[in-house]
Amino acid sequence: MTQHLHTIERFIKDESFSGVLLFVATIAAVMVANSALSESYFELWNMALGVTLGGHTISMNLMHWINDGLMALFFLMVGLEIKRELLIGELSSVKKATFPIVAAIGGMVIPALVYIAFNTTDPKGFGIPMATDIAFALGILMLFGKKVNPALKLFLVALAVVDDLGAVIVVATVYTSEIHAEYFIHAGLVYALIWILNLKKVTMLMPYLLLGIALWIFIHSIGVHATIAGVLLAFAIPISSKVDEQDFIKNTKESVDEFEKHIDTIPILNHHQIDALEDIAYNYDKVQNPLVKLEHQLHGFSAFFIMPLFAFSNAGVILDFSAVSQNFFIVVGVVLGLVVGKPIGIVGFTYLAQKLRIVKKPDDLGWDEVIAVGFLGGIGFTMSIFITQLAFLDQSVIDAVKLGIFFASFIAGAIGVILILKAYSKRNKLI
Repeated sequence: MTQHLHTIERFIKDESFSGVLLFVATIAAVMVANSALSESYFELWNMALGVTLGGHTISMNLMHWINDGLMALFFLMVGLEIKRELLIGELSSVKKATFPIVAAIGGMVIPALVYIAFNTTDPKGFGIPMATDIAFALGILMLFGKKVNPALKLFLVALAVVDDLGAVIVVATVYTSEIHAEYFIHAGLVYALIWILNLKKVTMLMPYLLLGIALWIFIHSIGVHATIAGVLLAFAIPISSKVDEQDFIKNTKESVDEFEKHIDTIPILNHHQIDALEDIAYNYDKVQNPLVKLEHQLHGFSAFFIMPLFAFSNAGVILDFSAVSQNFFIVVGVVLGLVVGKPIGIVGFTYLAQKLRIVKKPDDLGWDEVIAVGFLGGIGFTMSIFITQLAFLDQSVIDAVKLGIFFASFIAGAIGVILILKAYSKRNKLI
């Protein structure tokens, strides 16, 4: 339990700083896109890059390598988080999971319906307001330090994990290009091999990652968005370690005793001590949970490289508001979906479910704080931009929607901040 709390604390801390980096990368992208460097900026992301493996060639521009390749690693991390939360975290029991699950479902369904209400003839962008940007939302929470109820942070993390799972399902089932069914067999065989490693209790990560690359190639070839390979791989990464904690303690103590027993006057380690250190290193590696180890390794890379790079490459939009007027109902659907649909969905579904005795709100979480989380959930940003790139091909539509996402995320975040401060003030008066 203590280890899980430390994982949550580290997750929140990393995500909060990642939110600051995302904000900086976004501002930089918009500034560069509207400066004298604009042409060079867009040419850079359209630069073609290709990789050939045997007779199989994959060629995409730089932006697609970021959105399909690097983002697959981001989705691998998301999948690992989802699996961990389902097995040992805030979603590991029915009692813990029902409230954030109901909140997340409401926070996906209502925004999608709001969007569809404004775009009944062409609703393909419905997935855009369904997403929540956990990095930005937690970044805002962390700015207020101890003014934020810890239960509110846990609720937001659990809700965002379910929200991410919903986004993964939408991307996998809705936003796909032409399907090439012949590659399903290849992908299926590779994925079966990955699960065989799991069932054989292989804890070394390298075989999983190498097969994961092959899985990415074949899923990309099928036409399903290749980032889904990351999630599929995550679900197959084992959580059990090779050596249990008690054996690790026993073996490590024996190795330390062996190391101490052979201390001598020579200022270098002797072979007995080197053997003892190697035994400690071996047990250190084997006691770690593969899933948690990989998640930890990916988290910094994702938070401080992949997501800022994604934001810098995708958030660059020329500030031409004529595109917004030309795509008015699409933009309105996205803005109202995030600013209105998210809080109504999150609060409405949980309130109704509690009245029907389907769920029970945590005692240490007030309804005013649930409403605050509802608005913070309206910060779609990176995930919304990601789905926008999949939903539309017309660059003018994409640019207009991005402006709508920026506006909606700012408004939703500002309202969320005001409500958090009000909730803090109310709690202090009650103490």
